Amino acid sequence: MAAKPEYRDRPDVEVALLDALVDRGDEGMTVLELRAAVDADIDAVEEALSALKADSLITVESEERVRVYPHDRVVPDPDEEIDDGSKTLVDAVRDRLGL
Repeated sequence: MAAKPEYRDRPDVEVALLDALVDRGDEGMTVLELRAAVDADIDAVEEALSALKADSLITVESEERVRVYPHDRVVPDPDEEIDDGSKTLVDAVRDRLGL
């Protein structure tokens, strides 16, 4: 699953981090797990995490380990239909007409 479209206009590393976090949902991820999931050096990951935290798009909790979670507004609603461009014109007309 990917982050909502309105959050995809950010730098590539930030989008990759959000996507990884959305995939893990309620589990969250450690910084090490995020580093492994994203193709970027640790400095780029740290910078991106700082920017995401400053924009309140992630939550960081430090209980026994530091874990990072996506903010609820970043996670798409599974019931919403995501337009991935795979619909044809005929499909769109059928949907519009209720067929």
